[in-house]
Amino acid sequence: MPLLYLSPSTQEFNLYVTGGTEEEYMNRIADEMIPYLRASGITVARNTPDMTAASSIQDSNAQEVDLHLALHSNAAPEFLAGTLQGSEVYYSPASYYSRAAAQIIAAHLREIYPNPELVSTIPTTTLGEVVKVRAPGVLIEFAYHDNPEDAAWIQDNVSAIAQNVSQSVAEYFGLPFLEPQAPWEGVVNIHWGKLNIREYPSTSSRILAQACDGARLTIWNTYLDWYVVGFGGVMGFAAQRYISVP
Repeated sequence: MPLLYLSPSTQEFNLYVTGGTEEEYMNRIADEMIPYLRASGITVARNTPDMTAASSIQDSNAQEVDLHLALHSNAAPEFLAGTLQGSEVYYSPASYYSRAAAQIIAAHLREIYPNPELVSTIPTTTLGEVVKVRAPGVLIEFAYHDNPEDAAWIQDNVSAIAQNVSQSVAEYFGLPFLEPQAPWEGVVNIHWGKLNIREYPSTSSRILAQACDGARLTIWNTYLDWYVVGFGGVMGFAAQRYISVP
């Protein structure tokens, strides 16, 4: 399955004018994104609050990441403190895929941000989590945490933001966006060969792993005639007709 590196801000000293910190709220959004991503068949790697932007980049680059997504909130320069608003999605102008992901994310954010005309995509050649990562990189500044209206929008809409951005990620990867469900167990029921676990819900998609008859799988979701399954540390799609549910 596609691997997303999720990098919520580690800036615990960036205070919200309405209370709380950038690190706190970006990690809340990341926490709520993971069930949506997993339900849609996306594998997630993630930084930790004790890391820095530099160590997050290093950790991302040590893995076979398909998209690096940094989650942040913004603050205006001191002389404009509290006066700016808007969502900004940064991408690398040197990367077609970085730009494509940013455009999808911005389009969906316009559906939930109160002033959609203030949602923009911005090229950058300086932000490390965009230009120093091996994978296509995107950095979202959801809103200005020094502006009371913007800060309150983030705080009041953590779940909606998480769902919205997860939908964008699924669209970028060409996967169906599926609602999270409680996982259940399945057993491979095949009398010849092995069950193929594929990257996408298609018999022409790449095979990620194979499971023998009787193997136990974790089923995370359903899509058409496929299950989203976990097996041996691999997330993928498997044909429903070859899996029994005890």
